[in-house]
Amino acid sequence: MTAPLYRWPKAAQFGRVVPKTKFYEHASLGSTVKDRFISDVRRVTWAYKLAESTINLTGSVEVPEIQVFEIEVKDDDVAEGVLAAIDKTVRTPIIFEISRGERADRTVRMVAAHKQLGTGAPKLGPYFSTDWQLASGDRVPLPTAIDLTGMYTSLLQPLTPVAARAGEKVSDVVGRLTTVRSLEREVAALERKIRNEPQLNRKVELRQALKTKQAMLVDLASSTPSPAPGNTN
Repeated sequence: MTAPLYRWPKAAQFGRVVPKTKFYEHASLGSTVKDRFISDVRRVTWAYKLAESTINLTGSVEVPEIQVFEIEVKDDDVAEGVLAAIDKTVRTPIIFEISRGERADRTVRMVAAHKQLGTGAPKLGPYFSTDWQLASGDRVPLPTAIDLTGMYTSLLQPLTPVAARAGEKVSDVVGRLTTVRSLEREVAALERKIRNEPQLNRKVELRQALKTKQAMLVDLASSTPSPAPGNTN
């Protein structure tokens, strides 16, 4: 997905390299995830801390701070399980910047999952990502926001593959995206059934069901929902 890379404020710079063993110690990692830390990750840097003390935006219970972690990979990419392990270790929301390659060929993508804080462990949504972009390319200023909750929403929304709706929270977008992904699986299953169904009348029924599911997908991905049946207002 095409979305901007941000020019993080110098006042928020933290710049602390975090040993990978810190995540081994504080997260219940299976051997597979530990192996991916070793095989995928060259360096983890806690690069920026977006907080009231650094960018003068008030935090909240849901978003007390926003951390920016830079992950330099050894090869092509990093497994989502590695990102989730870091996310589960650090309680506050995280924006990841994944980088690969060397010098002029170096590319970066921004990745994040919506993190909901509560009394227990943080709840993570699916991961969203930009496309890979040249690290030497132009960056844009942070979006305008009145508090850290608004900043977090503004940082995440461009990453999501569904259009945000007026007044919608990130958690609402994530909920819609979960439904979209479920529908996409149903559409793929219907398409397989249509290809394999020998009876014409059954094919017609399946095609009608497919059209209904496809229309639902279009509506869920739209920035403006369709009116409820019978609502002409």
